[in-house]
Amino acid sequence: MTKIAILGAGSWGTALANVVAENNQDVRLWTHNPAQAREISDQHTNQKYLPTAILNDNLMATDNMALAVSDVDIVLSVVPTKAVRQVAHQLADVLVKQNHRVILAHATKGLEPVTFKRISEMLSEEVPAQYRTALAMLSGPSHAEDVIKHDLTAVSIASDDPNAAKLMQSVFANDVFRPYTNHDLLGSELASALKNIIAIGSGALIGLGYGANAQAALLTRGLVEMRALGQAMGAKPETFLGLAGIGDLIVTGMSPNSRNYRAGRELGSGKSLAEVENTMGMVIEGVSTTKAVYEFSVQHQVDMPITKAIYQVLYEQLPLQNAITQLMQRNLRSED
Repeated sequence: MTKIAILGAGSWGTALANVVAENNQDVRLWTHNPAQAREISDQHTNQKYLPTAILNDNLMATDNMALAVSDVDIVLSVVPTKAVRQVAHQLADVLVKQNHRVILAHATKGLEPVTFKRISEMLSEEVPAQYRTALAMLSGPSHAEDVIKHDLTAVSIASDDPNAAKLMQSVFANDVFRPYTNHDLLGSELASALKNIIAIGSGALIGLGYGANAQAALLTRGLVEMRALGQAMGAKPETFLGLAGIGDLIVTGMSPNSRNYRAGRELGSGKSLAEVENTMGMVIEGVSTTKAVYEFSVQHQVDMPITKAIYQVLYEQLPLQNAITQLMQRNLRSED
């Protein structure tokens, strides 16, 4: 039996922990909120994040990180980007005291504000190398609201260490949740962050009243931009054609369960960014990611017109319709 600690009891952390509990693995779900830990352990619910779900009886939660990670093989961080460093620092203190090494993984899709660092870079800076055997990421088309209902789901587990990826694969795999492995952690992290930008644009089109043609065009050309920047930054282009890339892009760019899509739809309906952020109640990762990726595109001299247009809408108050007209009137060119 593999022991795993999952840090973060939001919707995604809880859903992943529930998958592992149903697989009869030893899983500990950590939350900073004692009341939430008691609710999950005693009532087998998480009303705030998954209000209709009944969690597996084997799933236990705790607000004690030392207890959560004691003797585990894997620590999977599923906290928002803005909390990654704080939680990782707390984890490092515990691992040092326990003199304990783990596979350190995450399932967070974003880039750090200001520094624009990937999640694995943040984790490796906070947790000393002697306390982690490998770095990994779980990503792909996988909304928590569908996973908890046992919708058929396939995900990608990326790591430079194939043994670490295979161990995580075995922990999560069952008849309705199928993990694949890949060896491109960089590409997987970039893809998972970049698709949030395109999802905002996709939602905005629907909010404006456009249809499936416009949405399909945006997602397809958005994928071209994602892959081009990924290649320029050292990622494998094929990663963007897999679950971590196009798979995650499709579900995030078309599903009302996606907060980035919903944010874009609200923008398209006429709300300001401030109004959307105030009413969403959850982090909209794509907003800060847009700024980071726009700057990456300039730095690496990669033409990313869709990303630039969304950046102008979010940060320079360019009207959405003007941004669309600007994109459609660009010089004609070949598709490749």
